[in-house]
Amino acid sequence: MEHNNLESLLEIANKEIKRLSFNESSSLINNKEVVIIDVREESEVYNTGIIKNAVHIPRGLIEFTLSPNSLKNPVKITDNTNILVYCAGGYRSALAAKTIKDLGFNNVYNLGGYNEWVENGGEIQASL
Repeated sequence: MEHNNLESLLEIANKEIKRLSFNESSSLINNKEVVIIDVREESEVYNTGIIKNAVHIPRGLIEFTLSPNSLKNPVKITDNTNILVYCAGGYRSALAAKTIKDLGFNNVYNLGGYNEWVENGGEIQASL
């Protein structure tokens, strides 16, 4: 069995998950039903805030928190909800987005990094 290092895991994730530009993300947010998931650590969210209307689910809790059409789902995500995932720089979000897709969700996208969102004028809010 081949050992997967971080680079190969990222390569696989980036092939399977579309990385959206700021404009693509904004358009999806403005025109479709979306759930935005912040997979950064608690301290990162506390220190910098969060994208407006995003839900914070740390990377390590994705598998425990999300399940298609489950009553345990914190934000009532169905298998057809558009899901945008982001972290600080777009790497953890790529891996988390692939995990979410592997859990059975169909429309999963990598929004990328929080800093890129802020630099492009994306709306944010104070941490929850």
